[in-house]
Amino acid sequence: MSVFHNDFLWGAATAANQVEGAYNEDGKGISVADILASDSQKGIRIETNGIKEGYYYASHQASDMYHHIKEDVALMAEMGLKAYRMSIAWTRIYPNGDDEKPNEAGLKYYDELFDDLHKHGIEPVVTISHYEPPFNLTGIGGWSNRKMIDHYLKYCETIFTRYKGKVRYWLTFNEINILKVPFGILTAGGINIPTFSKENTEQLRFQALHHQFIASAKAVVMGHRIDPENKIGCMIAAMLQYPLTPHPEDVFAAMRHGQLHYLFAGDVQIRGKYPAYLQRYYRENGIVIEKEADDDEILKNGTVDFCSFSYYSTSCMSVTQKAEEVGAGKAAGNLISGLKNPFLEASEWGWQIDATGMRYLLNQLYDRYQIPLMIVENGLGARDTLEDGKVHDNYRIAYLKEHVKALKEALEDGVEVLGYMSWTAIDLIGLSTGTIDKRYGFIYVDVDNKGKGTLDRYRKDSFYWYQKVIASNGEQLD
Repeated sequence: MSVFHNDFLWGAATAANQVEGAYNEDGKGISVADILASDSQKGIRIETNGIKEGYYYASHQASDMYHHIKEDVALMAEMGLKAYRMSIAWTRIYPNGDDEKPNEAGLKYYDELFDDLHKHGIEPVVTISHYEPPFNLTGIGGWSNRKMIDHYLKYCETIFTRYKGKVRYWLTFNEINILKVPFGILTAGGINIPTFSKENTEQLRFQALHHQFIASAKAVVMGHRIDPENKIGCMIAAMLQYPLTPHPEDVFAAMRHGQLHYLFAGDVQIRGKYPAYLQRYYRENGIVIEKEADDDEILKNGTVDFCSFSYYSTSCMSVTQKAEEVGAGKAAGNLISGLKNPFLEASEWGWQIDATGMRYLLNQLYDRYQIPLMIVENGLGARDTLEDGKVHDNYRIAYLKEHVKALKEALEDGVEVLGYMSWTAIDLIGLSTGTIDKRYGFIYVDVDNKGKGTLDRYRKDSFYWYQKVIASNGEQLD
């Protein structure tokens, strides 16, 4: 008998700005994701103030799912997906963010997508805002301006009403805690200043984050009012770091790092208030959050139904040892980096592979919050090679296999998990690289870093592996 319950949501994930393309079709407006140019030689994103000639924007075409949606959903159904974690592009619905009326063509597109998913028995899990605030709203300062709350809630009311009965699971913000780090200033905050500018302060980011917390809480109440069947969750990026040594100061520093980088977001959205340790951090760092009189009550009344998260890798930290003294170098990672763990292997991009870390995280979050969890991103980025219509990605299978095993152990530990959605269903443009070289999908897309290729789809070996995993409800992993 499988440890996974019969309605476990085996799935895969994408994000609209990384996979859809068609960035300016059918009335869609420009988002902050659309102004990020790609530099395939340096493997970085160039932040630009608007779309400029002479730059290449890989996300403008991406994997062109917008024009391949029927084919792609059919492939997901063939793989056996029970759920598809995706996002709605805010600017397909409200092109400028402050429009009087929504764009009907955008609403219709997602109507047809949701209908097609349901026809194939696939449950949509929808992220409302996934790193693509409307570019027009950067003119008011993005989420640093409290007016963003009303624009966001108008968007929420539109999609909650339009897709009532079609979408049950919602995530208010993707990796909301990214605003803790400078990288989140534009992609998540919609604040159009350079990442490494002196203007990009913690004060600014935490104030923007407060506005998102209020918006999320209000959206939860609204979503439940419009459809009591709605299940609305938070989504946080796991930034798990271990102490590099058993020195008590290192152990405490690692604990505090977890609190201040990802647990605080869960504390606010699940427990409904700012934790004391974060308030101390604010006092000691001169951060003053401007609140309105009823903000604390809004947070208290707008707690989420479940907690979702992304998990890829871990690293180590030390406040007592220099890296060179213990033979550790820097490790790469999602949103943050740390010191290398000598007991872990790493991907080509330096992300350390740590399946046990996901079990640790699942136990940590469930022990802390006692509400259902959902894994909505977990995967391996690699350079896949297409040969004779096939992609042999045994390295991806090995990564996912160990993480599913860790998930099974967590379920045996008593952790309540609603679903597992691997990143990604199909190859897409990398957020941190701006290229498609670093592929994550079960489905290969024939396109290069300059958008050249047939855009034909090919099933990777991992596609067939995951098909067996789902069909056996997690029992057949070889």
